[in-house]
Amino acid sequence: MIGSLKELSIGSATKFLTKTILNALPVRLPPKSEQDEIALVLSTLDDRITLLRETNTTLEAIAQALFKSWFVDFDPVHAKMQGRAPEGMIDATAALFPDSFEESELGAVPKGWRHVSLKDVVSIHDSKRIPLSGQERDKRKGPYPYYGAAALMDSVDDYLFDGIYLLTGEDGSVADANGYPIMQYVWGKFWVNNHAHILQGKDGVSTEHVMLALQQTNITPFITGAVQAKLSQTNMWRINFTLPSREVAELFGTLLEPLFVLFRHNSEQAKTLSTLRDTLLPRLIAGQLRLPVAQQNLEEAL
Repeated sequence: MIGSLKELSIGSATKFLTKTILNALPVRLPPKSEQDEIALVLSTLDDRITLLRETNTTLEAIAQALFKSWFVDFDPVHAKMQGRAPEGMIDATAALFPDSFEESELGAVPKGWRHVSLKDVVSIHDSKRIPLSGQERDKRKGPYPYYGAAALMDSVDDYLFDGIYLLTGEDGSVADANGYPIMQYVWGKFWVNNHAHILQGKDGVSTEHVMLALQQTNITPFITGAVQAKLSQTNMWRINFTLPSREVAELFGTLLEPLFVLFRHNSEQAKTLSTLRDTLLPRLIAGQLRLPVAQQNLEEAL
């Protein structure tokens, strides 16, 4: 096809194809009945991918609602102040929350809790970052994700990190249009360039807890740079974090764990199914793969 397209191109200095030429090209298609069966296979894949992503949206919403209740609205503390049992909470969990507030420089906070710097609850791994140029990445293609400030950029043949981390932009893509940090929740083996901070929760505070807190934080006051936005480590440490007792923080992490285990599983399966879909379509259309084999692959994947 490449050779024939070159032959059909017109123009002396710059070769190009017109719409008329492209519309006249013959396209080989399987019979209508087979097209319908192919569409059914692909539709099944798309439906499953959509369901997985919608489930993950729900899981995130549950985690965010719990975070807001405990650490923004302080619902359990207000309930205990009013002599009520916190809604939907067993006695052992309710006992971990104070029944009053105390004043701090940033306003009222549950008694015994503190406003601290983000630095007090995260470990940072920026010193381990190694950027790779586009040319280097072209020579080092492999199975490991290569992340930039805001997105997956490539895949390479080695990794720098192995575990669950939170990436937040250091320069370039730092915040969204509303001022909230651009973050990536990542796991497994991967590589990161030098445009993203690499964070993990520490001292009883889970990485997911840190992510949920930052999702509620407008970081505009901490961003510098007129031409290119930047969130330096120094400014990032100025971000406030509401630190509960260690018992509450650890319990919150325990409650989040099954939600995010499922979240990661769903994400991996959606990625696998997307790859399968993108691989099956051209092979089915070209007649390189028969439908029974494709349907067997689909059943195994689901």
